[in-house]
Parts: sequence; C-alpha cells; structure tokens
Amino acid sequence: MLNRPQLGLIVPPASGAVPPDAATIYPQYSFLAEGLGLTELSSNGYDSVIETVGAAAVRLAARGASVVSLMGTSLSFYRGPDFNAVLENEIAVRAGVPALTMSTAILEAATALGVRRLAVATAYRDDVNASLQRFLEAAGIEVLSLEHLGIASVDAVHQVPEDDVTDLGRRAFASAPDAEAVLISCGGLATRAAVRTIEAEAGIPVITSPLAGLWATVSRAGVDPRAEGAGRLFQTTLEQ
Repeated sequence: MLNRPQLGLIVPPASGAVPPDAATIYPQYSFLAEGLGLTELSSNGYDSVIETVGAAAVRLAARGASVVSLMGTSLSFYRGPDFNAVLENEIAVRAGVPALTMSTAILEAATALGVRRLAVATAYRDDVNASLQRFLEAAGIEVLSLEHLGIASVDAVHQVPEDDVTDLGRRAFASAPDAEAVLISCGGLATRAAVRTIEAEAGIPVITSPLAGLWATVSRAGVDPRAEGAGRLFQTTLEQ
C-alpha cells in the first residue's frame, strides 16, 4: 500500500515493540513504537516514566508518525481526567500531529458503541482500580462490577494466559448481567480471544484497552478503523 500512514505508539515496556495485535488486525497499516521502560503498575511506577512521554512523542514524529497514541491505560488515567487531557495535549504539541491516550480510546469506544453501563475487568491492584473507577464515572460511565487480577508487575501482566483473561471478563459480566458492555482494562493483556468468546456468550460488546487503543489510533489518523473478526467495536466508527 503506497503512502500509507505511519501510526506511532508509545508503549510501556522498555523494548518498544509494536503490539502484535496491530499487525494482526491492521496488516494494511504501518506502526512504529517507542518504549518508556515502565516496570510497575503503581503511582510510583507511573511517576518514574511520565515525564518521558513527551520525548517519546518527539522521537515518533521524527520517524514519520502521522499520529501518536500513548498505549498505556493506567498511565493516562491514574491522575484523573484533567491530567489525561493535559497529557494528550502535550503529546500533540510535542509531536506536532494528532494524539490520544488509551484512556481516551476506551471512552471513545464506549461512545461509538452507545454503552454507558459497564462490567469491568482489570489486571490492577485496588489503588489503580479506584483511579480507573473515578475516571470512568467522571465521564458518565457507570461501573456495575469490577473484577481484577491484582497484578503490579508489567512483566507479569504480559504472562497472563488468554484463558485467564477470558475467565476474568466472564466473572465481571456474571457479577453484572445488566451491563451494556464488558471493559477489560490493561494494555498488556492479551484480549482478542476474550472478545470473541464473551461477545458470543453474553451477546454484548467487549471493549479492551489494547484493541480500543488501536481502533482509536487508526481513527485519529483519518482512515477507516473497521476490521473483520476483531469484535463489535471494529464494526463501527466514532461518527456513528
């Protein structure tokens, strides 16, 4: 594909690898990544890398990124919605291109799907879960249940088996059968299998941080985010 956009991703792990979901869902687009070196899902961990986000955005812009997305949910919601907006603006100003965070992406996904009452599943410990709940409620989203794995280590998150992620989402829905959608939050979790399984079993959409982040990044680049086989979110656009 000639002149295809370069989509820039700021990712928490130091390795700076492009998430594998990107090539699987969007093989027609080109992704670039820069890593932050986040090791712990905690306020101390986030504080240790948050000041380097702007520099990572600059590097991605220098490499040709036409949009920059911060692919770390808790890294952008942990200080609240106002800080998320400031962070998003900093990325855009430093990179000189459209920008967003993964926290913004999950809100945009909920808007596109027309859902406001969520069953929530996360990788996080209690303090981070509390920050997420406050962030969602500030956006007018009702958290009907919250199941979590209680993980702090970024490396440990990446080792969680897909079946465990699916079971976690199932538990969240079982605790809130009136939910309009399931949200699985943490960019390091492998969620594609959970989306397929839970959407088929529960009959409602499943929003996940890593997949919503990709969907919203492609949208921000001004190209069609719809894709086959990736779940209900990928059958829609934000304008609907």
